[in-house]
Amino acid sequence: MEAVILTKEQYNELVVRLDKLNSTLESNQKPSHETFLDNQEFIQLMNISKRTAQTWRDEGKVSFSQIGSKIYYKMKDVEVLLDKNYNKAFKNKR
Repeated sequence: MEAVILTKEQYNELVVRLDKLNSTLESNQKPSHETFLDNQEFIQLMNISKRTAQTWRDEGKVSFSQIGSKIYYKMKDVEVLLDKNYNKAFKNKR
């Protein structure tokens, strides 16, 4: 294994460049709630069947967009579905 020696100036320049790169990457990423999932991704994420996904759409449990035969879900809407059905843990009295 080779060792690389940097001057303090080179090290600081490298850190600044890495910070700029990190900032650029973070600014280009959409927040997770703005991400769209197709039906297959939704089914895999929720670990449900196609029929269950259809039932949830029919019952209005989850919002969706449809273009032709393709179904899409906003990640924000999936989070809303999970939040609506969230149950707090309860103490087990013994």
